[in-house]
Amino acid sequence: MFGPSLALAAPRGDGPTARRAVRSGLVRYGAGRGLFNGVARLAAALALLLGLVAAAGPAQAASDRPVILALGDSLTAGYGLAQKDSFPAVLEQALAEAGRPARVINAGVSGDTSKGGRSRVGWLLTENPDLVLLELGSNDGLRALDPAQTHANLAAIIEEAQAAGAHVLLAGMLAPPNLGRDYGEAFNAVFPRLAAEYDVTFYPFFLDGVAAEPSLNLGDGMHPNAEGVEVVVERILPTVLQALDRANEAADRMEAAEG
Repeated sequence: MFGPSLALAAPRGDGPTARRAVRSGLVRYGAGRGLFNGVARLAAALALLLGLVAAAGPAQAASDRPVILALGDSLTAGYGLAQKDSFPAVLEQALAEAGRPARVINAGVSGDTSKGGRSRVGWLLTENPDLVLLELGSNDGLRALDPAQTHANLAAIIEEAQAAGAHVLLAGMLAPPNLGRDYGEAFNAVFPRLAAEYDVTFYPFFLDGVAAEPSLNLGDGMHPNAEGVEVVVERILPTVLQALDRANEAADRMEAAEG
């Protein structure tokens, strides 16, 4: 490779949950018998109500978080790292600390190419993500695959994600320099071209600030170590926040059109 109960909310509202299906459960309770049966029933009902409100608060807050599908290769999966140090996990933590909590799904597969991502994006979109963070192509470059095919595969992923109602953040890649100038120029041009063609949010180079920095990479010199992942997240975070804003704006426009 070059270079983480019970819902009381109504189905409609201002948060991301309103754009996804909401399931609710039924609660049964009983009351005691005896001299204070009526009082016992009232007390039980009040206790149940208070318990549900207390329990539903965190659950509802969690379900209201936007969903980010991080679709990528080993750079996303967290090759050689503990899961807590993987890119999706560190990004999720950074978003929470920034006051923009989100659920970040780790859909990274080590060794994956743009073709592999294209083959699995359909079932991944059943997670109903608000944002797809697309980080693929580095293995295409390592294998010197035809940039035209990389473009076609990534375009198909973007089209499928947009058709499912998700906004896309495309993370660019750079070809290894040993493949020559002509190949490098053709490969590197794929990502900004896609960004312009599909009006996605664009982050030019996923490994910005980390690539070729020995202290920020594993021994293979290609995969970020835990410190390197922190740098990647720190640098890409403002772009992720912009992409989430665009995802919200698009969802609002869709709701207005449907309403």
